[in-house]
Amino acid sequence: MVKWFWQRRPEGRQLTLRSRGDFGDAVRVDFAELAPDVDRFLGQAAYLQLGYFETITRLIRATDDLEEKEALSRAAGAALTKHRGLTDLIVERGKSPTALMLPFREELDAFRRKTIGKRPRETMLSVHITAGMLDDFYLALASSYGDTGRRVARILGADNDRAQIAEIMHQTITSDDEWRWLLSMWGRRLVGDTLLVARAALASDRLDTEDEKRVEPVFTALMGGHARRMDAMGLAS
Repeated sequence: MVKWFWQRRPEGRQLTLRSRGDFGDAVRVDFAELAPDVDRFLGQAAYLQLGYFETITRLIRATDDLEEKEALSRAAGAALTKHRGLTDLIVERGKSPTALMLPFREELDAFRRKTIGKRPRETMLSVHITAGMLDDFYLALASSYGDTGRRVARILGADNDRAQIAEIMHQTITSDDEWRWLLSMWGRRLVGDTLLVARAALASDRLDTEDEKRVEPVFTALMGGHARRMDAMGLAS
């Protein structure tokens, strides 16, 4: 049976990946050769944050509950702050944010459409899970870009204000076993599409055996972070 690179035992060095909310043992891997060029990295990261903001804003319009609107507005504000931080950095580098983001618009918009559920609760879970995994992944990539990467890490590592979204999920599944089943299934479905986005962000379209070994610990850590987020909400990963 073929195993993907995130399913095998980790080896490697150099790259630090911090799972969301976890500042303990770091996973390190030599990733620099597979990292995209810095403009591509910044363009993708900035457009992802803009996409999170847009999706959460749609959720605000879709709910009548004032407390939920307030919780979602904080998460939207955090995503917009990160987007602006990244676009400011792009401008400082003498580039156009629009020009750097545009090549990824079609692909990342398609990803967001795939992860918008039939019901607002599913979409809330999508934001919490996909943003968590991809923020972790881009934090991992950031270590490849020197001072620019350190600034990106500070931007992406800021509070995402999604804790109340996770609490809404927890309250939902605690009060309704049908929701627990549905959201558990939805959470599992999100993983494959999210890992494909992360994989597409790498510089190489194809990974040889050695490349797979380099990136394997990062994807293993992404899955670990996903499992912890699901467990914290009371959902099976």
